[in-house]
Amino acid sequence: MQPVPFTPPGWQQLWRDAVRDPRELLTLLGLEDQVPDLSVDAAAQFPLRVPRGFVARMRHGDPGDPLLRQVLPLDAEMRPMPGFSLDAVGDGAAKAGDGVIRKYNGRALLVTTGSCAINCRYCFRRHFPYAEETAAAGGWQGAIDLIRADASLHEVILSGGDPWSLATHKLAELTDALATVPHVRRLRIHTRLPVVLPQRVDEALLAWLDALPWPVTVVLHANHANEFDGQVDAALGHLRATGAHLLNQAVLLRGVNDSVDALADLSERGMAAGVLPYYLHQLDRVQGAAHFEVDDDRARALHAGLAKRLSGYLVPRLVREVAGDPGKRPL
Repeated sequence: MQPVPFTPPGWQQLWRDAVRDPRELLTLLGLEDQVPDLSVDAAAQFPLRVPRGFVARMRHGDPGDPLLRQVLPLDAEMRPMPGFSLDAVGDGAAKAGDGVIRKYNGRALLVTTGSCAINCRYCFRRHFPYAEETAAAGGWQGAIDLIRADASLHEVILSGGDPWSLATHKLAELTDALATVPHVRRLRIHTRLPVVLPQRVDEALLAWLDALPWPVTVVLHANHANEFDGQVDAALGHLRATGAHLLNQAVLLRGVNDSVDALADLSERGMAAGVLPYYLHQLDRVQGAAHFEVDDDRARALHAGLAKRLSGYLVPRLVREVAGDPGKRPL
């Protein structure tokens, strides 16, 4: 009898198989009863979701693992903190309608979906009203019309949620429509999927990316060197082969990457995978994320230490997003 060929699960199945129960996550890591501040209420407010491949990169038996800290719901999320709000970066005031956000000159950001493969506890859009504000509504038509009506818009940014959580044919519908707008010159895609679920970078996605009519920049999001592994490296190599430019933006997070060593390792490891460091963001002050905050003086000291250690092109810009500013504010 011929053996039945093994077909690895596709990215959609891996997405469906993600860990959603905080207690299961702790059990997988041998941490039962070792995280006394685990919060059922925080998980109910903002559900846990983490792909099993990402869990496999966490250190077994370590409650302070930097990848685990990014996804585990804790009691601290439920404590109201002065200065922390539901809309930390002014998305509400910048909405132009139909899932289009206009903050910066020449650029339009499309909230393509509310879905992500992983729910990061510090997410600045964890309270965003996705049900009311996505560009996919009406088959993208309203969003395309808004962009077509403003000839000053030369760059479109696909964001979310995570735009690559959409099926590739849905992405093609959007970019086919954008291709009819003559003043669009560049496409930028903000995504965490190649890092947390590298199987998303499949043949269909690569064929779509390779056929796009504009220069494409893919802005990834990794906060710690341990987020990279061989599968992530391979996915990023495939993306680079399409001609896409790969950048990384990280968030400075207490207990995750708030040391010169961790930040240097992140830049070095990302560059080894072909990803240029772009931004190191100070935490967006969204409700539920205060326990991740690093104060500005320490952030500047860490950034200065990084600049002393690494070549200039490996040092991301330390910035904060401030509602109403015409661009990211350097610290």
